Amino acid sequence: MYDQFYALKGRPFQLTPDPHFYFESGTHRKALSYLGYGLAQGEGFIVITGEIGAGKTTLVGHVMSSIDPQRLTAVKIVSTQVEGDDLLRLVAQQFGVTEEHLPKAQLLQRIEAFLHAQARKGLRTLLIVDEAQGLSVSAIEELRMLSNFQLGGQALLQIFLLGQPEFRDLMNAPELEQLRQRVIATHHLEPMLANEVEPYIRHRLSLVGWTGNPHFTGDAFAAIYAATDGVPRRINALMSRVMLLGAVDHLTEIGAQAVQAVAADMGLDDSGAVAASTSASEPVATEVVATEDPVAAPDALAEEVEPLHMADVTEDDVSVVDLDDAPDAAPLELYRIREELDALRRVINLSGDRAPEQRALAERLDAIEARVHGLEARGDEQEAALRKVLNLLVDWVENENPESRAA
Repeated sequence: MYDQFYALKGRPFQLTPDPHFYFESGTHRKALSYLGYGLAQGEGFIVITGEIGAGKTTLVGHVMSSIDPQRLTAVKIVSTQVEGDDLLRLVAQQFGVTEEHLPKAQLLQRIEAFLHAQARKGLRTLLIVDEAQGLSVSAIEELRMLSNFQLGGQALLQIFLLGQPEFRDLMNAPELEQLRQRVIATHHLEPMLANEVEPYIRHRLSLVGWTGNPHFTGDAFAAIYAATDGVPRRINALMSRVMLLGAVDHLTEIGAQAVQAVAADMGLDDSGAVAASTSASEPVATEVVATEDPVAAPDALAEEVEPLHMADVTEDDVSVVDLDDAPDAAPLELYRIREELDALRRVINLSGDRAPEQRALAERLDAIEARVHGLEARGDEQEAALRKVLNLLVDWVENENPESRAA
């Protein structure tokens, strides 16, 4: 939907990893350097780890798309918590080796024969294992055994292992000491830096024909970073919703307010951005600190606090809007109204015995507070309805029929 509204040739923020959209951030550049170093060595293990959504799979896709098939045979498997024997069969399938019903010894012989055949053709062989944190210790040991195959002192198989951070803990298991000795390089993919978010977004948009519509303000990129911590997949998820909101509201410029609204709806932790942007304008609740000083007696308190007389209170002193005439009042304004009501109540409570006029004022405040509560309830209903509409739009976009996608 949003791609049609903004005249884009595709959707730049799909969650499915696509090497076409690969962006070389600082941490990805380092990872690529380690992978290049490993390929140059032609042996051993390269270990790349990163949080969920850090871009490991996209990085691997980029590497595989840039490999010269005339020099290197690269295959990839995705671990699904398999044991050693099952992993061997997965590897054999990817190599095109018949493995059905073969015992382990014969399966290893066929894999070795395949590797020798590749070497005689002048081809090196690379095995990439994604989601390696799901591997069992026995499966990792089988990978180490595969790396033992040699021809004329040259390793026949090189292995890249990619996984989430817990894979590093798995690698530290005592029984994997021999494998650790064969790891020639490791790198942990960090989230992107704040100053990389804007180039990342512009890069992906430019690949689908973006010409500046919508325009993103500088504070929008800051809000995106605050809500996502620079994790690529989170950025993609947030940007997809932001672009959808822009299309629904016909926005030609997207700023921090729109980004923060979408982030809040998605439940992303953008507390840092919200705190930074609202601390100067919103009231801040002060901490009430209990003291050990004795509480003043009612008589003493009455001497310190001048009694409140109804005649001293004018409409200008109680500046309360007509809530029925302001159904679209912002939550911040409601917050301020409640603060004023609480302040007036404290004054009334401190004034000692209540005169009839003071009781009337208190009743009036009760009525106003009830109306504030009703307005907040209506706002919650409107927000729930809006979220439902947005979710329906998202479902429609994600489940768009094939004819629409081909158009």
